[in-house]
Amino acid sequence: MNKTRIGRRAAVFVLSASALAGTASAQQWPTKPIHFVVPFSAGGANDLMARAAADGASKALGQPIVVDNKPGAGAMLGTDVVAKSAPDGYTFLISAAGVVSNSMIRKNVPYKDSDLVPVAMIGLAPSVIVAPAEAPYNDLKDFVAASKKGKGLHFATAGTGSTPHFVEGLLEKNHGAKLDVVPYKSGSESITAVLGNQVDATSEASIVVLPYIKSGKLKPLATTWTQRISAYPELSTAVEQGFDDIRIAHWAGVHAPAGTPPAILDKMAEAVDKAMKDPATVQRLKGMGIEPVGGTRASFVKFVDEERTRLGAVVKATGMKED
Repeated sequence: MNKTRIGRRAAVFVLSASALAGTASAQQWPTKPIHFVVPFSAGGANDLMARAAADGASKALGQPIVVDNKPGAGAMLGTDVVAKSAPDGYTFLISAAGVVSNSMIRKNVPYKDSDLVPVAMIGLAPSVIVAPAEAPYNDLKDFVAASKKGKGLHFATAGTGSTPHFVEGLLEKNHGAKLDVVPYKSGSESITAVLGNQVDATSEASIVVLPYIKSGKLKPLATTWTQRISAYPELSTAVEQGFDDIRIAHWAGVHAPAGTPPAILDKMAEAVDKAMKDPATVQRLKGMGIEPVGGTRASFVKFVDEERTRLGAVVKATGMKED
């Protein structure tokens, strides 16, 4: 047998051994604590969903899941940390719409979309369009009609590419609303502006606005998801009011660094799905205005692909760009 053939066989053996080692590692996973990186501050919808998923998934996987909050740069700071992490199944991103839209809007994104892969859907907090309690309009139809009179109305957002910015873009481009965008640094600042009558409306996660709505401090005009909010079913959806394309929610999912073994991704997806079907977790999240989702890895991949197409169309139609 010549040296070339021996060399080839040795290379095949090394590759086979490496593949077997990787498979064995994936089967044994996890053997140490896992980290969920939340690219937002603690206390928001994304963070609360992350903690609920971490609690349930850790029980299913038999290892602790540590939640690390790394806010900043429009969620890009924490996202970049995960994108550059080892694809070994011990670091995951708690993703939101920005993982889809940032590359469409921002000039200097430090990672590529392909650096991350979808793993599992956690849940969503339907967005709610709200106005000051004494506002003269009572639903989304009234609001859009009012905006078409005179100079229009002021609509607060949490910055370029935020969920309320997409809601505003759809209302303006597809329904003729005349809205002047007032960008704030966060959703909490936007809500404060509405409470203080500094702007005419905004759109924010159900978990944030429901306490104000139930106390009579804000007037809800519509929820912008496809179904009514479990914790506030009396509020109609934008779709029910005739705005068929207004389907926006503050969702949270799990993404992993590209190259993470599929067996690990499947295990994590199954663990998150199990967590989102736990009766106690479902009751707790729904009570806060969050709708648990879960599902398979394939269903989340489909959701992310559809979001990319849908949000991309809004960005193109509105010319949405970084501030």
